[in-house]
Amino acid sequence: MKKVGFLQSVRLKLTIVYILLLLLAIQVIGSYFVGELEDRLVENFEESLEGRLNSLNYSLQNAYETERDDSDTTLETDVQRLIDDFNESDIHKLQVIDYSNRRVIATYDPEDFNRSDVGKKSNDPRITSALLYRSNQDPEIQLDPDTQNRLLVGAKPVESSDGEEVHAAVSYQANLTNVYDQLQDINNIFARGTLLAITVTALLGILVARTITKPLSEMRRQAQIMATGDFSQKVSVHGNDEIGQLGVTFNDLNDKLKQSQATTEGERRKLSSVLSNMSDGVIATDRLGAITLMNAPASKLIGQSFEEVQGQSLIDILDLNEQVTDVNDIESIGSIIIDLSTEDQPLLLKANFSVVQNENEEMDGFISVISDVTEQERIEQERREFVSNVSHELRTPLTTMKSYLEALTDGAWENKEIAPRFLDVTQNETDRMIRLVNDLLQLSKMDRKDTGLFKEKVEFIEYFSHVIDRFEMHKDQKNAFERILTEQSLYVWIDKDKITQVLDNIISNSIKYSPEGGTITLKAETMKKQLLVSITDQGMGMPSDTVDKIFDRFYRVDKARSREVGGTGLGLAIAREIIESHHGQIWANSQEGKGTTVFFTLPLINQKRRKRK
Repeated sequence: MKKVGFLQSVRLKLTIVYILLLLLAIQVIGSYFVGELEDRLVENFEESLEGRLNSLNYSLQNAYETERDDSDTTLETDVQRLIDDFNESDIHKLQVIDYSNRRVIATYDPEDFNRSDVGKKSNDPRITSALLYRSNQDPEIQLDPDTQNRLLVGAKPVESSDGEEVHAAVSYQANLTNVYDQLQDINNIFARGTLLAITVTALLGILVARTITKPLSEMRRQAQIMATGDFSQKVSVHGNDEIGQLGVTFNDLNDKLKQSQATTEGERRKLSSVLSNMSDGVIATDRLGAITLMNAPASKLIGQSFEEVQGQSLIDILDLNEQVTDVNDIESIGSIIIDLSTEDQPLLLKANFSVVQNENEEMDGFISVISDVTEQERIEQERREFVSNVSHELRTPLTTMKSYLEALTDGAWENKEIAPRFLDVTQNETDRMIRLVNDLLQLSKMDRKDTGLFKEKVEFIEYFSHVIDRFEMHKDQKNAFERILTEQSLYVWIDKDKITQVLDNIISNSIKYSPEGGTITLKAETMKKQLLVSITDQGMGMPSDTVDKIFDRFYRVDKARSREVGGTGLGLAIAREIIESHHGQIWANSQEGKGTTVFFTLPLINQKRRKRK
């Protein structure tokens, strides 16, 4: 986070607020104080001037009422002398206007040394008012147009001692410069005091603001630390005021966030563990169908990593464009089988969709649980085919038996030539059904792992030779047997009855499908600590794409010929189950017109070299 500069900090703002409040208070106090001070100074000046003018009026009254003869000085001279004696530093101009002729008889003006105003008639309204009406109006403050100084201007009547007449009027102009200079000095003192107060206030404001902003700065730093997931530190609390209580609340929030994060982290780990250890795939999306979460099994099933599909549409990833047109349609699907098979590998996925709701019970996304049901579908298909094949295999002999029995019932039993043949066919079909049912029961037991193997240590070469000898002893045998057996003693751990059933089935098939006079080659050898047995015929063979299917239940390359020789289509399937229960493998190689070879292996438990006698 970018550091806050001093010019943008709360500390500066608080300091400025303090200074502005101080300035506002000083301005209010100063305005009131200066205004009152000015009034008092002017009032005091007026009172002082009034006293001196009253003294001058008394002197002028005496001058006017003094009786004079020819040898005495004139009234004008006495009045001028009194005016000159009245010379005051703050008097700007002083005139005495006689009542009788309204003319100036004496004057004082520092700028008019020639006394040019003497003898002139005065038309000043204040003087006229004082002479005629004995008015003693309050003086006025005027501005000197030349010097721009403030002047106190007024006029006073000079009355007789008995007060019945007016002798003259005194017009005066007093200079208020000293008053306002004094007021200016006071304002300067006040301004310097204001600057000093502002300076002290700024320093105190910074200190006070620091006491407020320091805890806030600590909380900001702590918030930055908390943002990184570290809740080990706490804010220092320096009091019980609002900021102190904020610090306590902040520390309490820190503890609760720490506990909440621990709970959330625990739940996240549990969820991660559940998702990681699930055999099914889980895909989560937002409300728009974009993928936001996917576990490893889901990534393995769809063949793409989470980084590759993150943010992509679930409809596109699971190829649901044919089933749904809009993401909201997924909610109504519930469960669906998705075919993601390729030419090389089949893949069927079962997807279950559930809606995720927010706190307002509105749709906020989907959870998709996908699982691989390829094997289940294959087993289900095999089951359906198995039921169909069993039904078909049983229907054929039953239909044949029914036909022959109906013929016998209709009277054929009386024919001594036809009846035995019909009964013989019925007997053969009954035996065929019995063999089929027995094979089915054996396969069912193997599927349920109910058939216990009675294994024993067997020397296979000698055992294999006895089995071959048994087949060669048949008088109606029209095929030759060629033995290619190793001279080693090969020991295996087997159930002799079960392996005999395997060998009988394979050798019988070779005899059935071999042409008359053909050779059947029986071979036993070792291969990587395994016993390898192969039985080769010279029959019609089969296409290469059907070789692996001969070990499936009820599979026949030539169904018509198989039924003629009495096969059930389950012999090689039983052989595969027996060999695999002995931890071996069985397979076949074949070419059309060149015969078939069936191979199987068994684990060797011991090998001893010795010559056969």
